[in-house]
Amino acid sequence: MRLRLRSPEQPSRPQQTRRSSFCISGAANSLWLTERLTIALDLHPSVRVLDLGCGRAASSIFLRREFGVQVWATDLWFSVSENIERIRDAGVEDGVFPIHADARSLPFAAEFFDAIVCIDSFYYYGTDDLYLNYLARFVKPGGAVGIAGAGLVREIEGPLPEHLREWWTQDLWCLHSAAWWRQHWERTDILDIELCDTMAEGWRLWLDWHKVIAPDNASEIKALEADRGSYLGYVRLVGRRNGRTKLADHVVSLPAKYTKRPLLRREE
Repeated sequence: MRLRLRSPEQPSRPQQTRRSSFCISGAANSLWLTERLTIALDLHPSVRVLDLGCGRAASSIFLRREFGVQVWATDLWFSVSENIERIRDAGVEDGVFPIHADARSLPFAAEFFDAIVCIDSFYYYGTDDLYLNYLARFVKPGGAVGIAGAGLVREIEGPLPEHLREWWTQDLWCLHSAAWWRQHWERTDILDIELCDTMAEGWRLWLDWHKVIAPDNASEIKALEADRGSYLGYVRLVGRRNGRTKLADHVVSLPAKYTKRPLLRREE
């Protein structure tokens, strides 16, 4: 049986979401975001997908069951041993492969994937100016890179708005608007941007979801209620590797080659 959700423009409310073996965490329901992102991707059973920052692998399970793709469910924080049990329970062990890895040190061959998706985690590492050059080597020319997750409707110019101060921590400066992400990717000329937008009423879904998974987190709920989509929301971006831009070599370390020389000129 395939897993079907409502339209990602108006997903079902989290109050209607039953607890299951693949619990979801974070600022968004990963299934809502995955479904909304895949609308812009060409996925079919012959496709290999890197699900980067997959968390508890709910998005990976969805991709396998909905499109028949092979998925490498890759995450640094969540246990692969727990994820494989969840994958088995969902009946997709033949096509979802849990991997423990850092997004900055991926154990894959160049151009191994047809597509890369990242649900609500790209902002943790993707703001690095050099990261897209690193990540793009793992997707074939013509392959897509898509991200969806919490972000900003517009950039914060000047001081932090007063209604966000109680909740805001230093790590939240990694949140950016869709326009910021477009400019961040476009200037590299590595990807041709095919889609870049903000989810309508995303802040409401964020608020509803958080009331279910973290009802005691009063500061975040208060911030979302006060903001009402002025700054906070969900962003989506899809680009396709064009192949015309040569990627810079990823240097892990320089070769060791020591030649003994005098430290001072007068010793020569």
